[in-house]
Amino acid sequence: MNDIKLKLTKRTVEGKKVAKLRDQGYVPSVVYGGHDEASLTQSSLVETTKVIREAGKHSPVHLTIDGAKKLAIVKAVDLDPVKHVIRHIAFHTIKQSDVITTEVPIVLVGQGESPAERAGLVILQAIDSIEIKAKPAHLPESLQLSIAEIATEDDTLTIADLELPEGVAFADVDQDMDLVIANVYEPSALAAENEAAGGAASADDASAVASEEGSAEASDTEVTKTEAENK
Repeated sequence: MNDIKLKLTKRTVEGKKVAKLRDQGYVPSVVYGGHDEASLTQSSLVETTKVIREAGKHSPVHLTIDGAKKLAIVKAVDLDPVKHVIRHIAFHTIKQSDVITTEVPIVLVGQGESPAERAGLVILQAIDSIEIKAKPAHLPESLQLSIAEIATEDDTLTIADLELPEGVAFADVDQDMDLVIANVYEPSALAAENEAAGGAASADDASAVASEEGSAEASDTEVTKTEAENK
């Protein structure tokens, strides 16, 4: 696991004034967790965007806050619904000895190399991620699963086919090991299935999910409230 690092500085700007902060190329954030008071922070938009893309919500981030070092995971990211840039971040501090429960992506490897694909079949991934638990040093960036041996429409890949690294376990002790991660389809059958699904989806489009619109001040307040409830 690569060490992902981000420098933060403490901020005094709150509420509606954070708009000016963003105009200057900074992202407001809050760092909370443990017995420490929540800290209002800020960082460069360019550097922060790179870090968030790399870390997601599953990789620990080594924070430096005005010289003080903390280990944290990204708890929440607020994106501008129009510009799609980061408006606010909430970091939750952790310890190297903590067992962290988080969601990591499942990555299929060996595309184009399987007998199924060479025969003109299509392999589709049904599950993109899964919850695991591990100490920060053992958290993987992803779980890789090879499709190189997939040959026929009857072949599938399930949770049981995942090989967990040392020190990593499934978050759910009753995890269904038969849950299918990838299926094999004949192209014409897949096209018919997609057409049928498309008709059902268009009926559901009338009830679209609203975009996330939480403001920085609301995020700060919510974090402080959550921290108080957890003490």
